Amino acid sequence: MSYDGMPTPGRNDACWCGSGKKYKKCHYEFDKRCERLWADGEEVLPRELWKSREDIEGIKVSAEVNKGILDYVGEHIQAGVSTMDINDWVNDYLAAHDAVSADLNFEGYPYSVCTSINSVICHGFPNKDDVLKDGDIINVDMSTIKGGYFSDSSRMYCIGNVDPEWRRLVETCHESVKAGLAVVKPWAHLGDVGAAVNKVCTEAGFSVVREYGGHGIGKEFHEDPWVGFTTEAGTGPIMFPGMCFTIEPMVNMGAPDITTDKDNGWIVRTKDGSPSAQWEVQLVVTDDGYELLSW
Repeated sequence: MSYDGMPTPGRNDACWCGSGKKYKKCHYEFDKRCERLWADGEEVLPRELWKSREDIEGIKVSAEVNKGILDYVGEHIQAGVSTMDINDWVNDYLAAHDAVSADLNFEGYPYSVCTSINSVICHGFPNKDDVLKDGDIINVDMSTIKGGYFSDSSRMYCIGNVDPEWRRLVETCHESVKAGLAVVKPWAHLGDVGAAVNKVCTEAGFSVVREYGGHGIGKEFHEDPWVGFTTEAGTGPIMFPGMCFTIEPMVNMGAPDITTDKDNGWIVRTKDGSPSAQWEVQLVVTDDGYELLSW
C-alpha cells in the first residue's frame, strides 16, 4: 500500500490512472516522487484527486457554460437590474445549454447563483428588491454541472460611476488572482499561492478574509484541498500535475472581520460595513505550470 492507501500496481501492470499503459511507463515516477515528499514530512494529497485528460475535457465543457453565463451577465447587467433578474438569466441559460446549477440546493442554498453587492462578501441571495444602482459593485459567483463535471468562477461588475477607491479594490483583487496564478507550478507548495495573493492585497492597503477560500473541484463541487489566502510561502499541500482547484480571494477595503446572517445562515458581510471584492478562477496544475479552465 502507498502513502494514500491506494494499491500500488506492479511495474508491468496497468497503471492505476486508467490510461491502459503499463505502470512503469505512466505514473511510476510520479508516485515515487509523492512517496519521497510524504516521507520527508510534506503534505501530499491523495491521488484520487488527480484528474485525467478525459476529466479535464469534461470540466472544460462545463466551464464553457459557466463562462458563457458570466459573459451574458456582463453584457446585460446595469443599474435597474435586480439580483433576482440575474438568477432568472442564469436559469434560462442553464436550461438552454443542458446544464444545472451546482449552487442550487447545495447544503440547502436556495438559489442558482450568488449575488454579493458592496459589503456582502459572499453567498448573497438573489432578491427582486435588491436593485442595482449607480456606484454599486457586485460579485456574481456561478457554479455549473454539465456531464457530471463541475466548473466554478466569479467576476466583479462595476455599475456606472463607481467610487475610484472602490474600483481600486476591485482591480487589486483581480491583480491578486493573477499573482496567485503566477506561482502555480507542479511540486511547489499551495501556500505559495495564498502568500502571493495576500501580498498584493495587503500592500495595496486592503485586508483578506481568513475564513473563506478556494477549494478543489471537478468531480465534486467541493473537494480537497482548501485554498487559503492568508498562508505563508513554503507551507501547505504539494501541488501535483492533475490537481484542480480554485483561486478566489475575498478582499475587504476595511478590516478582515466578517459576520454571517443569523436568519438564513448564508449571507456573509464585512463586520465594519466596508465594501468587499472577489474574483474566482478554476485551474488544473500541469507538468510545467497551470491551465485555466473557468474564469
